[in-house]
Amino acid sequence: MKQLLSLIFLITCTINLAAQSKLSLIPLPAKMEERAGNFMLNKEVYISYAPHLKNLAVLTQVALSETTGIKPVLKITRELPKNAKAIRLIIDPKITAKEGYVLEVSSNQILLKAGTENGLFYGIQTLVQLVPLKGDLKLPCVYIADEPRFGWRGMLFDSCRHIWSVDFIKKFIDQMAKHKLNKFHWHLTEDQGWRIEIKKYPRLQEVAAYRNGTQIGPNRQKDVDSTRYGGYYTQDQIKEVVAYASSKYIEVIPEIEMPGHSVAAITAYPYLACGKVSFENGKPFEVRKVWGVSKDLYCAGNDTVFTFLQDVLTEIIPLFPSKYIHIGGDEAPHDAWKTCPKCQARMKKEGLKDEAALQSWFIQRMEKFINNKGKKIIGWEEIMQGGLAENATVHSWLGVQSGLKAAKSGHDAIMSPYSHLYFDGYQAEAKIEPMAIGYWVPLDSVYAFEPVHPDLNETEAKHILGAQANLWTEFIATEDYLEYMAFPRMSALAEIDWSPKSSRNFADFKGRLNAQYQRYHNQGINFRIPVPLIQLTVNADSTNNITLTDPTTSSTIRYTTDGTDVNLNSPIYTKPVTLQKGQSIRYALFFNNLRKSSTDYFPKLSKRSK
Repeated sequence: MKQLLSLIFLITCTINLAAQSKLSLIPLPAKMEERAGNFMLNKEVYISYAPHLKNLAVLTQVALSETTGIKPVLKITRELPKNAKAIRLIIDPKITAKEGYVLEVSSNQILLKAGTENGLFYGIQTLVQLVPLKGDLKLPCVYIADEPRFGWRGMLFDSCRHIWSVDFIKKFIDQMAKHKLNKFHWHLTEDQGWRIEIKKYPRLQEVAAYRNGTQIGPNRQKDVDSTRYGGYYTQDQIKEVVAYASSKYIEVIPEIEMPGHSVAAITAYPYLACGKVSFENGKPFEVRKVWGVSKDLYCAGNDTVFTFLQDVLTEIIPLFPSKYIHIGGDEAPHDAWKTCPKCQARMKKEGLKDEAALQSWFIQRMEKFINNKGKKIIGWEEIMQGGLAENATVHSWLGVQSGLKAAKSGHDAIMSPYSHLYFDGYQAEAKIEPMAIGYWVPLDSVYAFEPVHPDLNETEAKHILGAQANLWTEFIATEDYLEYMAFPRMSALAEIDWSPKSSRNFADFKGRLNAQYQRYHNQGINFRIPVPLIQLTVNADSTNNITLTDPTTSSTIRYTTDGTDVNLNSPIYTKPVTLQKGQSIRYALFFNNLRKSSTDYFPKLSKRSK
C-alpha cells in the first residue's frame, strides 16, 4: 500500500508538471503560439515609436531597465538605422479590440501592435513577463494575439479603516497595471473615517477624519485601543493619484457612502442624523472605533442631508474623470427611520409603503443629481431593495444572485461575491495565518470563480461587466500585511477577468505562479508564500512517515519535531521524516531561503496547545 500511495503521488506531480505552460505569463493570453528561436536583449536593441507614442516608449524602456538592467535606446521609427534590432511599437487600426494587442517576437525584432494606446500598454506588460528570470536575456520567439474577456477588471482599495500613503497607493496601482487590471475602486468615506477633503465642510477634515481608538482584535468590547488615528487626502493628493492611475490606463472610481456607513460625517455634522444623539446608544455621536454595521445613518426626511451630499459631490465629481460614482447603499439598517418623524413624514408624502422603499427613493433622488452631473451610479446590491434606480449598476457581493437578477432585468452588474473575491478573508486555516476578518478565501477559491452565471443567455451575459476583488482593511494596518493579503490572489483575479474561460486551468496556473513569485520578490512585494504540501503514510507500527513537497519548486523546506518554532536555523527537509507515536512536526517554506511562509503543523494543534 505504501508503494502504491507513493506511485500515485509521483504520477500526480508528473501530471501537474506536464500541464504547466512553458511561458509563465499571468494572465494567460487569449491566443499564444510558441515558436523556435529567441530574441537576445542587449545594449544594441532599440525601441522604435511614432512621436505620439513616446510616453509608451519611455515606459517600455523603464520597465525593461528595471527588469534586466539594460536600457534600450529610444528611436523615432523614421530615424531607426537600417536592419536595426528593435522593439517596434505600432498603432494598427486593423486591431479593433480597444484593449487588445498582437505581440510577435522573432530572432531579429519584436513587433508590438495595437489599435489603441491601451492595447500597447497591455502588450508591454506581457513583453516584460517574457524576460527570463535568470540566465541569458533570451526572450522566446512567440506569437500572441490577446484581448481581455471583460472590460471591468477591478480592485477595491479601502482607505477608511486604515489610511495609506500616496506613494504606497501608487505602488499598488503599479501592480494592478502589471496584472492588466483597469478599475481602482477607492473607498473614501466610512463610519471609521472620512478620507477626502471637502472645502465647504471643514469639519469633515477636522472631526470626521479622526477616531479616538481602533478595534485591534475580534472582540468589539475588549479589543479596542485608545490611540487617536486618522487623516485624509487633500484634493491635490486625490488629483495626483487619479493622474498617476490614468498614466497606467486605470480608472479611479470613488465610493462616497450613503445612506449608511456615514457615522463619521454625522459626528462632524450631527444635524445629518435622525436624532441629536446616537440611535444605538443614546450618547453623542463619535467617529466609530469598531468594525461592523451601525444603525446611525443619514436622515432620509431631512432636506439638508441632500444639500450636504450634493455639495460634497459637487466638489468630488470634478476630481474623478470616471463616468461612475459609487454610492455604497449597503448595510443601512432602517431602525432609526422607523421612529424618525421626518422620515415617516417623507414616506407619507411620497406614498412609500415601507423603509425599504424610502431607501430606494433616497438612492433614486441622488442618482438624478449624479446623472445630471454626467455620471452614473454604482451601488452595492442592497440598492435593489424597494426598487432599483433606473440607470444604476449593481455591485453583487453577498453572492451572485443579485448580479444575476440585475443582468436579467437589463442592468449592468459587477461581480464581487465575498465567498471568492474578498481578499480580507483568510488564505488558509486561521490558526496558522495572521488575523483576518473571519471567512476563508484561499487562492483556489478565487481562481474557481466564474463571473457569468450559466442561467444567463448571451444578451443578459453582456450586462456582467466583470469581476472585482475587494480588499477591506479592518484588520490590515500595515503595508506589508496589505500586500500579503493581495498577492498572489490578485494574479488569480487577473486571470478570471482577462483570460478566456476555456483556458482556465488551476494546475497550469499554479505552475506559472512559480515565476510570478520570483517577480513579486524582485519587485519588493510581500506576497504570501505557500506552505509546503504534506503527505502522510501510516506505518504498521503506528509511526507516521511525513513527505513534504515545495509547491514553488525552488524554495527550501525547514522543519522541527521538538515543538520549537521553525526558523532559518531549523533542519532542511531532504527526505521523508518518521514521527514516533505522539510526536509532532512543524514545517515552513523559505522562499529563496530567506522569507518564511506560515508554519503548519501535524498533527493539527488546538488553539489551546498553540
